Amino acid sequence: MPKDSDKKIDIEAMRHSCSHVLAQAVMEMFPDAKLAIGPSIDNGFYYDFDLPRTLIPEDLVLLEKKMSQIVKQNQKFVQKKEPIAEAIKFLKKSGQIYKAEMAEDLKKEGEKEISFYENVMQDGKAKFVDMCKGPHLESTIKIGSFKLTHTAGAYWRGDEKNKMLQRIYGVCFATREELDAHLKMVEEAKKRDHRKLGKELDLFHIDDDVGQGLVLWHPNGALLWHIIESFWYKKHLRNGYSLVRSPHIGNRRLWEKSGHWGFYSGSMYPPLEAGQSLEDLKLDKKAKQSEQYLLKPMNCPFHVQIYNNNSHSYREFPFRWAEMGTVYRFEKTGELSGLTRVRGFTQDDAHIICRKDQVKDELKRVIDFILFIYKSFGFDINSVNVFLSLRDPGDKEKYAGNDDGWEFTEKVLREVAVEKKLNFKEEIGEAAFYGPKLDFKIKDVLGREWQCSTLQFDFNLPNRFDMTFVNEKGEDEKPYMLHRALFGSLERFIGLLIEHYAGAFPVWLAPVQVIVLPVSDKFDEYAEKVATELSNAGIRFVVDKSNESLGKKIRNAELRKIPYMAVVGEKESSAGTLSVRDYATKKQEEYELGEFVKKAVEESEAVC
Repeated sequence: MPKDSDKKIDIEAMRHSCSHVLAQAVMEMFPDAKLAIGPSIDNGFYYDFDLPRTLIPEDLVLLEKKMSQIVKQNQKFVQKKEPIAEAIKFLKKSGQIYKAEMAEDLKKEGEKEISFYENVMQDGKAKFVDMCKGPHLESTIKIGSFKLTHTAGAYWRGDEKNKMLQRIYGVCFATREELDAHLKMVEEAKKRDHRKLGKELDLFHIDDDVGQGLVLWHPNGALLWHIIESFWYKKHLRNGYSLVRSPHIGNRRLWEKSGHWGFYSGSMYPPLEAGQSLEDLKLDKKAKQSEQYLLKPMNCPFHVQIYNNNSHSYREFPFRWAEMGTVYRFEKTGELSGLTRVRGFTQDDAHIICRKDQVKDELKRVIDFILFIYKSFGFDINSVNVFLSLRDPGDKEKYAGNDDGWEFTEKVLREVAVEKKLNFKEEIGEAAFYGPKLDFKIKDVLGREWQCSTLQFDFNLPNRFDMTFVNEKGEDEKPYMLHRALFGSLERFIGLLIEHYAGAFPVWLAPVQVIVLPVSDKFDEYAEKVATELSNAGIRFVVDKSNESLGKKIRNAELRKIPYMAVVGEKESSAGTLSVRDYATKKQEEYELGEFVKKAVEESEAVC
């Protein structure tokens, strides 16, 4: 444990030092191990190794013990720099082929020397040396609390053509209390995993026969989707948006004109040949005339074409066009993950086309809308972090648009962020090629950040599609175009909601709000009366008429995380009441039927 005087230790250096100690422990266990890279990361570190055998869970226990012994030995981290030719010779002689390859690359880049760190014992003897630029702590004794967590495969340099290495992950914190808190959070996150809860609550699944990264929504999941989507539509119509719709595919010419064919091809699927039927293809008939279509990765070009279908006057602006549009993007199989990384997803897209003098007000409207959405779904808007992505002024060729346009849009985004008192950070070089943007990240109940909303300028499409309007002088002028998404991806946002609420949704959002539990079939008639009252009031409900005992029915309802369980038996049917158990509070109260229906309605409409 670090001393009180060490509390200002650089946590990133501590985690990097922990990675270095892990490498030393691995070399003690596997003398022929080949070392690759070992950086610090959020909450910890990892190191990639080429090992003589596959690691098993027990190996992590042994390695962790070895690391603890190294830490207690108070080995000093001593940096030494060697001429690059000598460094490469040393690395090759010691069999460290991956380090030697990195050193060769540094030599090509013009580096003259290589940094090494030695772990030196108290008697001055070096125990371990590794090619590393640091930084590290003064000694191992200053490392706080750590734990090795798991292993994973990792291609050398992230290239699947290279050898698969073994990556060991660990977490590291300055104190044991911080480590324990983190591990507790990780365990809680496992319980909240949307993939696990999605199965338990029967919301969705992904079927290999349908296609990886393509989601099948079950009745409860589809109903949850519908509730969120209906809320979205209602709020957009109230906020001055018009709705548009576009097809799932578009002619190749459209994507060439938009620039996606050239700039975005790594995320798009190959063209579909539309000159013949599947039957013709199977019969080996040649197409007389062929057209190529692509699955859309974005909705933007379609909205531009809607705009260009008519001529426009400056008096018409702004246009606010919104669409829940399903898009398709190529993702590698190994990168797919539940609802958070899929191949087909629905963007809650909107494009705002406006005059220059309207830009600032429109940006503020969108920011207010974003924060309203977050608050409505139960997120703390005070913890929202925003990233202002700007152009790299040293590499202007990567970006569309002229200097005046970039200077104006970056300036107005910065001003709006300040005026709206956003907690924002500027990131040079992170702008899209078509314009600067604001990215919004929200925190869930466990404090984890999720990328959701984005608000972007676009110089690309207005120029490529020659978008114009007639200004007050009777001259053609180009409008400004803003891209924005509030949820980002509806699939991803639902995954976030599942984990945020651990599947126990608030009443207004729950697919099933009330489950009616008759004690036995003798009370089915009264249960149906309750069901009729709930239905007439617009409450989403189910009636459990199974032959299970009341205790089993209650346990099943608990597992389904339904907000209210309404038990009906002899007493309730005689008095016209309900014995209602609240899932959130675990309290049970008696209500008159009409009284409970009124309460359920009020909670259903609390946000909507």
